[in-house]
Amino acid sequence: MPRNRENCLRESSGRRHRRSRTSRAELIFAVSLVEQHLREISRAWRLSDMVPIFLAAILESLTRRLLELAGNEAQRRGTERRITPELLDLAVYSNMELSDVFQFITISQVAPAHR
Repeated sequence: MPRNRENCLRESSGRRHRRSRTSRAELIFAVSLVEQHLREISRAWRLSDMVPIFLAAILESLTRRLLELAGNEAQRRGTERRITPELLDLAVYSNMELSDVFQFITISQVAPAHR
């Protein structure tokens, strides 16, 4: 049974409970911060309400994938207990799609040897 808006917004005490766009989209990255940064760097006066949500989801997905690959590399090495900038660099440049996305990005504290 689909939940209607009134039931979602009511607490047990009867007051309305507002949910953030981040929690409604089931994201970790804050949609409001993404929107704020978009408005700061963009000259677009009008943005769809969905743009910051989609962008936050894309950023979260890229971050999740990058950390997963770096964690796998750390596990494969066996000696690493944390994800280092070198592991992030290895994860980026060992994956073809991420390598294209991060082509012009420099990861701090890593010598650009893979390029």
